[in-house]
Amino acid sequence: MAVIDAVLDRLLDGLLGLGRLLSPLCSLFVLLQLSALVVLLLLSLRVVCLLWSHAQFTRRLRCFSKPPTQNWLMGHLGEMRSTEEGLQAVDQLVRTYSHSCSWFLGPFYSLVRLFHPDYIKPLLLAPASITVKDELFYGFLRPWLGQSLLLSNGEDWSRRRRLLTPAFHFDILKNYVKIFNHSSDVMHSKWRRLVAEGESHQDMFSHISLMTLDSLLRCTFSYNSNCQESSSEYIAAIFELSTLVIERRGRILHHWDWLYWKSPEGQRFKQACSVVHRFTRTVVQERRAQLLHQGEPESHTDNTGGEEKRKRVADFIDLLLLSKDEEGHGLTDEEIKAEADTFMFGGHDTTASGISWVLYNLSQHQDYQDRCRAEVNDLLQDRKTEDLNWEDLSSLPFTTMCIKESLRLHSPVSAVTRRYTKDITVPGGRVIPQGSICLVSIYGTHHNPEIWPDPDVYNPMRFDPENSKDRSSHAFIPFSSGPRNCIGQKFAMAELRVVVALTLRRFRLTPGGVEVRRLPQLVLRAEGGLWLTLETLDTPQD
Repeated sequence: MAVIDAVLDRLLDGLLGLGRLLSPLCSLFVLLQLSALVVLLLLSLRVVCLLWSHAQFTRRLRCFSKPPTQNWLMGHLGEMRSTEEGLQAVDQLVRTYSHSCSWFLGPFYSLVRLFHPDYIKPLLLAPASITVKDELFYGFLRPWLGQSLLLSNGEDWSRRRRLLTPAFHFDILKNYVKIFNHSSDVMHSKWRRLVAEGESHQDMFSHISLMTLDSLLRCTFSYNSNCQESSSEYIAAIFELSTLVIERRGRILHHWDWLYWKSPEGQRFKQACSVVHRFTRTVVQERRAQLLHQGEPESHTDNTGGEEKRKRVADFIDLLLLSKDEEGHGLTDEEIKAEADTFMFGGHDTTASGISWVLYNLSQHQDYQDRCRAEVNDLLQDRKTEDLNWEDLSSLPFTTMCIKESLRLHSPVSAVTRRYTKDITVPGGRVIPQGSICLVSIYGTHHNPEIWPDPDVYNPMRFDPENSKDRSSHAFIPFSSGPRNCIGQKFAMAELRVVVALTLRRFRLTPGGVEVRRLPQLVLRAEGGLWLTLETLDTPQD
């Protein structure tokens, strides 16, 4: 396709040049006719190539069951819906086909959908050198996130992963727990005020999304945005970009850049990108200059002799600026900007979704909520402060089980997609041909009744160590798996535990009395918000 597009561009340039030479002899009408003929010819050639590729993939994917289609040409176009009914259709697909099926979005895209641990394991564990992020689902993010870890491939991805991994070491994450405590305190203070004013019925997503943004801005940039109390141009731009990506994904004509960038939505996307990039670029440049003049910050706080020694602690930007590869080369300002933007994108919405659904599930099961609250209160008994520290997080086993079961039942990310530069063999001798899009359904795997009996029931005891020991390593994959798993999963789990624990200590949550309809977008949300009723609790006295 790229070759045809290049030929088309050259021919059009040639025709324009020919027109300038022959304009005294040829009429504009003749030139336009000739141009239209060439364009029609090349477009016809492109259609033929598209249909040929579609026929080849259809033939090679016959080893996979194929759900009924509208017709051979349109395939399953329009059947994947980001709605409650769309998720129910996935449930039916999993019950019918058990492990996998082929899927065709017209003649444009050929997919294999997989929803069984045995089938997704060889894909997620495939070497990063043959794994490629496809442009269908990830390409729309590139103008925003650049060539970051999320979107890069091959050696470029490997180098970035090596450089970023130290930024997520335990010693670094320990410092962020203080930020999680503080951001939770701000949110809970606001909740207490609202409850006192008689507004106990609140949408979890709207509050928790701002709280996780607050945390991330502090962890990434050491920036106090006060975003939980007042908005800013940067915060508004982050929300705008997320919304526009979702809208573009659902409009097939906007998949073509040349059309999208001319649309009003494309112009809004460019403007929001400009705001976000300007903010990040300024912070990176200022911080690089600061490091040159003041030297390196500390990567941790000392606590020798029982007395904590306060130091300027490195944030995410500092760590990226200081990282070096094997040859002593660091990341450029543009590379750091891309990684910081990706951390902000990937970190706030997914974690907010996870926390919101945990609180929702516990509001539906008061016995589990009470047990979690008792666990937290026992842990903080005889403490002078309610703040949790890093070591506390391993002392919340039942709360962690409840969090994991919520991540299974309501996975923040419903699916991940991959392409491979080589054929991949899955069980049954089935072969996924090179170039096919593999849609690894996290939601489908987590709701597969062959793996999870009664998959729609919230049961934290599934994650009791005794019940988990014989389960497949790829039955539970909220953060994906393998070499391209989520690099920030320990960060996310730490924030989940801190926020959920402190929330349950301070509030009782009950259902909001509104029917909850799931809404799978970039992350799993709820139509019209996820409304719960808050009841302020007295802090247990020592």
